[in-house]
Amino acid sequence: MQLNLSIPALLFPAISLTMLAYNARYLAIAALIRQLHKQFNETADSPLKRQIDSLRKRLGIIKNMQASAIISFLLSAITMFLIYVELNVWANIIFGISLVFLMISLVLSLIEVQLSTKALGIQLKNMEE
Repeated sequence: MQLNLSIPALLFPAISLTMLAYNARYLAIAALIRQLHKQFNETADSPLKRQIDSLRKRLGIIKNMQASAIISFLLSAITMFLIYVELNVWANIIFGISLVFLMISLVLSLIEVQLSTKALGIQLKNMEE
């Protein structure tokens, strides 16, 4: 495949939007943690402990999602530079690595969504009881 500047450039808006979505998820979880912290200080409830454990895992996953997306973004920029200086073999290799990091980020996002759904299930179960 012939790699030109427009191919890695196509990833820029996709990765940027992905990072915005990840940041929104992070901010939502941060607000929830602050709310749960206040509740936990008032009552050390067992369901709150499970939610806190879930949030701790989710924060770690989101951190890795963001890191993977940023690495993908950086490698796409490096790819465009390598194409510019006509190091096409290296550009192809770096672009492939960039795509791998983007896929890792998306898989982590899927895992985080699953954990988020599970956490909501815990809250619904508590409300039913």
